[in-house]
Amino acid sequence: MSGTKAQQAPLAVIVLAAGQGKRMHSDLPKVLQPLAGKPLLTHVLECAAALQPAATHIVYGHGGERVRAALGHALSVGDASLPLNWALQAQQLGTGHAVAQAMPHVSDEQMVLVLYGDVPLVRRETLQQLIELAGPKAVALLTVQLTDATGYGRIVRNRQGEVQRIVEHKDATATQRRINEGNSGILAAPAKLLRRWLAKLKSDNAQGEYYLTDIIAMAVKDKVKVRPLIAPTLAEVLGVNDKRQLAELEAHYRRQRADELMAAGVTIIDPSRIDLRGVITTGRDVQLDVNVVLEGPVHLGDGVKVGANCVISAARIGMGTVIRPNCVIENAEIGASCQIGPFARVRPDTELADDVHLGNFVEIKKSRIGRGSKVNHLSYVGDSIVGSQVNVGAGTITCNYDGVNKSQTQIGDGAFIGSGSMLVAPVKIGAGAVIGAGSTITRDAPDDRLTLERSQQRTIEQWRRPTKKT
Repeated sequence: MSGTKAQQAPLAVIVLAAGQGKRMHSDLPKVLQPLAGKPLLTHVLECAAALQPAATHIVYGHGGERVRAALGHALSVGDASLPLNWALQAQQLGTGHAVAQAMPHVSDEQMVLVLYGDVPLVRRETLQQLIELAGPKAVALLTVQLTDATGYGRIVRNRQGEVQRIVEHKDATATQRRINEGNSGILAAPAKLLRRWLAKLKSDNAQGEYYLTDIIAMAVKDKVKVRPLIAPTLAEVLGVNDKRQLAELEAHYRRQRADELMAAGVTIIDPSRIDLRGVITTGRDVQLDVNVVLEGPVHLGDGVKVGANCVISAARIGMGTVIRPNCVIENAEIGASCQIGPFARVRPDTELADDVHLGNFVEIKKSRIGRGSKVNHLSYVGDSIVGSQVNVGAGTITCNYDGVNKSQTQIGDGAFIGSGSMLVAPVKIGAGAVIGAGSTITRDAPDDRLTLERSQQRTIEQWRRPTKKT
C-alpha cells in the first residue's frame, strides 16, 4: 500500500533519449522519428507534462545535438510550457549509466520516474498509478505480460509472487526465458536510494553495460519494497527500433484514437483507415468516411459528415456541414450547413459563413465568404472579401498577385460573377452587380449594373491549320 509521502514528493522525470537508432537507417535521430505527425520524444514529454513534474531531464547522446535543437529548453503543451533540462551521455554504457548522467540535477527528496524517448504510447493514468505505488521505501516497476518475451528482461518472482530481480534476455537461463512477464524499463524510485544503487552498478554482464534493472535486486537486498504494476495494454510499453515497429505503433495509435472518438459517439466507417493526430473534439452524430486525416486542433460540430480521402488540419467545422470526398482544409473556419467539395481546397486564414457552397476543384485562400454564397466550379478566390448570396461562376479567378504584392478583391452582397471572369485586384464589385462571362475586370464595378469587358470577336478567313512537313 502506497503512502501519502510518495504522492507528495516532488516528481523528477528522467527521459532516456540517447539511443542512436541504427536500425532506422535514417539521418533523423530515433526519438525524432514521427508518430502521428509528432516526434516520438514529444509524445513521451507531453505525457510526462500531464503529471506536472517539478523537473524534466532528457538524457541525450553524443551526436544527438539535433534532438536538443529540435526541442530547446521548453515544450509547449496546450497553454502551458514544460521546462526541459538536458544531460549528455557521451558514451553509450547502458541504461543505468544514462540515468546517472541526470542524477546530479535531481535532489534527494524527489521521486524519480524513468521514461524512454522511444516508448511513446504510455498513458498518464498508468504512470500515475505507478507513482502512487512508489514511496520513500518502495520502488514501483511497470511490467508487461507477453506471449513471446524474446528480447525483454524477465521479471523473476519468488514463490510468494514478490519481485526479486530482473534478468536481461541475453543473461537469462533457459528456465528464466520461459517467464512471460517482461520488464518495460519504466520505473519510479526515491532519488536518494536510486542514487546509492546507481553508484554500485557493475558492467559484468553479456553486453558489458550498466543495467538500470540491476537496482531491483539491490532494493530487495536492502529490504526496500518492489511493487510491480502490470501494464494494462501491450501498446503502452512497446518501443521503437526500426521502421516496421514504428508502423506498428502508428497502427496502435490510430486504433486507440479511433476508439476514443467512437466511444464519444462518432461514426467511423472503417477505424483501420483513419488518421487522428493532435486534439480532436466533436459534437453529436459526426460521421467520418475512409482515409480521413484529422490533424488537430480540429473541431467537428454536430452532424458534420466528412467524405473519403479528406485532410483537415487546424480547423473548425460548423454543425451540419458536409465535406465531400477528396477535400483539403487547413487553418480555416467553416460555418454551419456548408457544402464543400468534392475536390475543394480551403487554405489558411479562410472563413466561410453559414450555408456556403464550394464545389469541385475550387480553391479558397485567405478570404471571407458570406452567408449563402456559392463558388461551385473550377475557381480560385484569394485575398478576398465576398458578401452574402454571391454566385461566383465557373472558371473565375481573383488575380491577387502582381509578382511582388498581393491585393484584395471585394465582392458585394448578391453579386453575380459570370463564368471565366478575371477580377484583377485591387478591385471592388458592387452589391447586386453582374459581371458578364469572360470579362477581365480591372476597375471597380458599380452596384446593380451589368459590367463586362470583351474584345471584338473576329474570324480570320485566310488562316489555315499548320501541317507537318513530309
